[in-house]
Amino acid sequence: MKYTISKAVFELNPEIKFGILIGHNIKNSETTAEDEERLRNAEDKMRREIKAEQLRDLHNIALYRDVMVKSGINPNKYPPSVEAMFKRIIKGGQLPAINSLVDLCNAVSVENALSLGGHDMRDIHDDLEVRFSRKGDVFLPFGAQEYEDVPENELVFTSGNTVQTLKWVWRQSELGKLTLDSCDVFFQLVGFEYGDGTPLTNAMNEIEKLINERFKGECVSYLVDINNPSVEFI
Repeated sequence: MKYTISKAVFELNPEIKFGILIGHNIKNSETTAEDEERLRNAEDKMRREIKAEQLRDLHNIALYRDVMVKSGINPNKYPPSVEAMFKRIIKGGQLPAINSLVDLCNAVSVENALSLGGHDMRDIHDDLEVRFSRKGDVFLPFGAQEYEDVPENELVFTSGNTVQTLKWVWRQSELGKLTLDSCDVFFQLVGFEYGDGTPLTNAMNEIEKLINERFKGECVSYLVDINNPSVEFI
């Protein structure tokens, strides 16, 4: 299977980078006390260090919003999902405990202030691409049973003509949601810098460690950027 970033995406920001991890034979479980403690600690740290009025100025959040604006998406109406998640945390709310894999992915996202999505590969049947939508693309909203047509020329993450994430990093589909039965998972992280100490590198390392140690699976990882816009994986 291929994962490709359209050339048009790099025209929005040539520094955009996608961290891709493929986890196999993951053994997910109900959330343990230790899993939830990591998530709550990440939330507490974010509340201590970031004020609500500073949220949109966070490095990655500001750049996600900038890419959305340049692509024609209004980030005030359709904010990056992590912005909405972080806003909830900063205002004193807690993220719900769902299952270990989801909760620990959320913890890594909060720890690194980074967009991180996991997709169950059982629902992925065609090549993956980040591109502008075209006629025939459809989206199954979370919790829904009927597909919706996607307007043309909208930035999306898609498998064939089935959109996995609508309006770039705004909303994931019902397809690919992570459950207790999820064992083969495609992880997509989005950043703008890569190298020792950067949020993207740190988050990729943490997800790989979780797959190998916490979930007793196997993992391969890739960096996809303007110099390497497409990868193939099994």
